Amino acid sequence: MFVYVIQCSDKSYYVGVTNDVERRVAEHNFGNDIKSYTYNKRPVTIKFCEQFSDPIQAII
Repeated sequence: MFVYVIQCSDKSYYVGVTNDVERRVAEHNFGNDIKSYTYNKRPVTIKFCEQFSDPIQAII
């Protein structure tokens, strides 16, 4: 499990949790969900990523 931080085009940040960082960042940039925070803030760029072996630790 990964915790990731992306910077949006408006300079805001978004923090997420995923098992595939490359796929998830691509989904943010593609704009799969019009209701998502990042939809109107594309493109996004990855700023930080850390892997956790325990999903609970990633979420806390």
